[in-house]
Amino acid sequence: MRRALPYLWPVLIGVLAAIVLLNAFPQLLGRQDSDGGSGTLLQARQDGSTPASTDRSAPDIRQADPMSRDQGPVSYAEAVERAAPAVVNIYSSRVVERDSHPLMSDPFFRQFFGDNAPSRQRMLSSLGSGVIVSEEGYVLTNHHVINGADQIRVALRDGRETLAEVVGTDPESDLAVLRIDLEDPPVIELTDSQEVAVGDVSLAIGNPFGVGQTVTMGIISATGRSHLGLSAYEDFIQTDAAINPGNSGGALINPEGALVGINTAIFSRSGGSQGIGFAIPANLARNILDELVTRGRVVRGWLGIEAQELNTELAASFGLEAPSGVVIAGVVPNGPAAAAGLQPGDVLLEVDGEPIVDPRQTMGDIAAVTPGTELPVTIVRGGETLEVDITVGERPTPSRPFPSEPQDSASQDAP
Repeated sequence: MRRALPYLWPVLIGVLAAIVLLNAFPQLLGRQDSDGGSGTLLQARQDGSTPASTDRSAPDIRQADPMSRDQGPVSYAEAVERAAPAVVNIYSSRVVERDSHPLMSDPFFRQFFGDNAPSRQRMLSSLGSGVIVSEEGYVLTNHHVINGADQIRVALRDGRETLAEVVGTDPESDLAVLRIDLEDPPVIELTDSQEVAVGDVSLAIGNPFGVGQTVTMGIISATGRSHLGLSAYEDFIQTDAAINPGNSGGALINPEGALVGINTAIFSRSGGSQGIGFAIPANLARNILDELVTRGRVVRGWLGIEAQELNTELAASFGLEAPSGVVIAGVVPNGPAAAAGLQPGDVLLEVDGEPIVDPRQTMGDIAAVTPGTELPVTIVRGGETLEVDITVGERPTPSRPFPSEPQDSASQDAP
């Protein structure tokens, strides 16, 4: 044994060295790190009557040619000169009643005057932007820019001013359509916003803080942004072009001067631009424009349910292997779902053969269905899978305007 010891030491040292090397470099055995070498991926999973129409025809919109993505220009002055004349300043004002003296708000003093307490009127004004999109004088802007206004004045870059008529508003997308009566108004071209790509140069034009028409530059940071709590239907284009209060309703354009989107909101903890701005895509804005001009309102499909997103625990309690679909938390009385026999507690798995992965996306798909259409859905009730046909209704007009202030305290509208 003693004779073998001198020969064992080199063997032991070699084994120890091999163990140390394999622990330090696991790829030598073909293994990967415990997380696969990548970061953690978080995945969130009325009746059908024919709507009344107006006598108006859909506006004539100038469609821009597809943008060329060759070498970028040194200056964007030509694009700005093409688009900026069609971007207008919007001054909305409303009259409010207020007590003539601060003491009148005290119940003790008010009891001596009753309902005849003296009061006086005060004019409240707000500032925003808009975009002329048609030779007929149609102007796109945000709903929250003109919401509750008694008078709306539009000022063009060439110095002309005029009062505007409200054609229609859609609080659920935060869009509004105005009409002005001016000869030969400047008009912007609309691009196909589906062709917008992350990394494209973008320019924001508006009237921030009332300083006058201003142009800022950035890129398209993301597309298809939703779950922001800004409106009921969200499909925002995100940009880092500086957007500030007063830019709402203004234009987000491409380097060729075509409209990419309507600037709507910013994400900010300070109240100013922090490089995260959101615009409503031009395609969506055009659809809303056509609906408001021709019908006077936006017609959307509706099932009449209140849905709650499934998590892993809820899915397990319903006997589902994966948290796909939504739980029906409530059914609107006399709505389409109630007429089809859907009940609170049912799990909605599929709509028209498509599995529900993102409830907001499904909500948008249903909104695009014409009221009166038969829509097949798949539900789970008591562990049993059922197929149900629902006659899609028309989504009712909201009883109150959608709040212009976002629910998240870190978000801020650009009024």
